[in-house]
Amino acid sequence: MPGSGFTDIRRFESLDSTNRYLLDEARAGAPHGVVAVADHQTAGRGRLGRRWEAPAGSNLLMSVLLRPRLPPGQRHLASAVVTLAAADAVAELGLRLGIKWPNDLLAPDGRKLAGVLAEADLGSGSGAAGERPAGERPGGERPGGEPPAPIVVGIGINANWPITDGDLPAGLVGSATSLRQQLDRPVDRARLLESLLRSLGPRVADLDAPPGRKRQADDLRAACTTIGTTVRVDLADGHSFEGVATDVTPEGHLVVSTGDRPRTVVAGDVIHVRPG
Repeated sequence: MPGSGFTDIRRFESLDSTNRYLLDEARAGAPHGVVAVADHQTAGRGRLGRRWEAPAGSNLLMSVLLRPRLPPGQRHLASAVVTLAAADAVAELGLRLGIKWPNDLLAPDGRKLAGVLAEADLGSGSGAAGERPAGERPGGERPGGEPPAPIVVGIGINANWPITDGDLPAGLVGSATSLRQQLDRPVDRARLLESLLRSLGPRVADLDAPPGRKRQADDLRAACTTIGTTVRVDLADGHSFEGVATDVTPEGHLVVSTGDRPRTVVAGDVIHVRPG
């Protein structure tokens, strides 16, 4: 995309998953900055294995291959910058979104408008977000002059679907929305993609140095609507706890006060229980 730094944009009418496609490309040595965009995904997935189906050509479905020089503990910032860039792009349309930690975009009425999923290839030794691949140095560099480990970040933005609440399954009415619903007009997906990538370029460049990473963490903290909210955190090991979200760390992790002590959440499913 001219002016964005992302020039290798691969478009598909239908694809099982843009994330899966770019993970395969990363294994084959694809460089930083490759973008995959699909009109329809047959096996698109979100966090915790969730699925979201939409009519072909209605929403923006894309993934980007990043090789940031991030310390292992700050890999959450790779997905954060994509979330922030999407919020920037939507703001250009006249709608300001909030970020529900870790990386859902919420409309002003609290309904979900977009979700982000970051993945890395454990099988190739590249590690998952928050883990250090074998042999990787703390700054994100790898031995032998190899490029930094790849992280694929996918985002699905509800651009033109649902049109009305009647398009949604009963269980999603009141919890999901689209730009078309919020703005009361259709959205040009090509322009939305262009705006997102234009904003993403400098945000990704910030990840290579501590001052830039701090800027991105500060932007995430400022946009995070989870702060100040009573939340329930469901952890991968099956345990849960409640508390008040109080902060986002420089690594992009959520701090939750449980009354007796603060807990830092690196990964987990966060449910907003009530305003703080």
